[in-house]
Amino acid sequence: MTSFRAHSAGIAMMLAAMAPLLAGCNEPNAAAASAPAEPDVSVVTVTAQPRAMVRELPGRIAPTRVSEVRPRVSGIVVERLFHQGSEVKAGDPLYRIDPRPFEVEVQANEAALARARAVLDQASQYARRIALLTTQRASPEVENEKAIAAERQAAADVEARKADVARARLNLEFATVRAPIDGIIGAALVSEGALVVQNDAASLATIQQLDPIYADFTQSASELYHLRRALESGELDRIAPDAVKVRLVLDDNVGYPIPGKLLFSEAKVDAYTGQVTLRGEFPNPKRELLPGMYVRVQIEQGIDSDAIAVPQQAIQRNGGGGSEVFVVTDDNRVLVQPVRVGLLQGGEWFVTDGLKAGDRVVVEGFQKFAAGDRVRPHAWEEADASVTKQAASVSR
Repeated sequence: MTSFRAHSAGIAMMLAAMAPLLAGCNEPNAAAASAPAEPDVSVVTVTAQPRAMVRELPGRIAPTRVSEVRPRVSGIVVERLFHQGSEVKAGDPLYRIDPRPFEVEVQANEAALARARAVLDQASQYARRIALLTTQRASPEVENEKAIAAERQAAADVEARKADVARARLNLEFATVRAPIDGIIGAALVSEGALVVQNDAASLATIQQLDPIYADFTQSASELYHLRRALESGELDRIAPDAVKVRLVLDDNVGYPIPGKLLFSEAKVDAYTGQVTLRGEFPNPKRELLPGMYVRVQIEQGIDSDAIAVPQQAIQRNGGGGSEVFVVTDDNRVLVQPVRVGLLQGGEWFVTDGLKAGDRVVVEGFQKFAAGDRVRPHAWEEADASVTKQAASVSR
């Protein structure tokens, strides 16, 4: 019995002595189990490719033509012949002014013309008789000259009476006020029974031509200068004149489906804003674009043959207000790379300095690492890209 107890005590002492060794054997496995895994991040591989430089500028819709309908004769309005807000064609009757005074004037001038013609006939017959007598030396030359002058005066009086008749008929025609242009007519500003005065400053209605329609927008003079300098230096390629198109984005971030064309750029700079006014023309068959609407105009101003662009969310701001990105090195470590950015277009920043083709730029997973950490990169999914672009479009 005593020997058994002694044997058990020996085993216990031996186990106690081996415990530190056994614990040491488990330490590497425990350390491996407790070490954090490398975080997953989404990256894009930078590529240089030709891209059109599309500038988005604020603008307003303006009608192609505006006509204020005014009376050309004075009188009482007896009838309105159009529906307010409807489309009218050039020459359509809009108002009718009481025509009776003008009809009487036409009749009076026609009577005066008939009288003048009768006088001319009489003067012509007398001149012929005097001319015959003068050739026979039966009448002095002075009488012949008087007869010729009287005939000419009668002919001139006939022409004057013809002009009076034409004027009276024109006034009678003006008694029906017609549309001078095609377009949409607005509210009726006078009603039946109103007295209108010739050449009055107050208009009867306003017509606006909406198809096609203009979009007036502005761009800073400094941007135009930098654009011109980039084109001259070859940094940007010119777009063919017949390829210059402009597009509209409405205030609900929906693009207008029909492209327009750039008409002109003002040759002067606004002294107060430093802006230059440009104008585009757009088809408007459904009358979706109305004067005064706020729009954003997208215009292609050049082509960068080796542009580098990264998703909008890849650009970070540092404490000094500068731009930077996180670049994944060949050994999968993250480094901070300062960059210079240009335009924001389609949810992507154009990077003008700081990146080269082949760089891997972090797009998602910024909260998982710090600069210098090792990461596990994987390609940014196209689905994520489309969602990000939509979000960027909405945020603008």
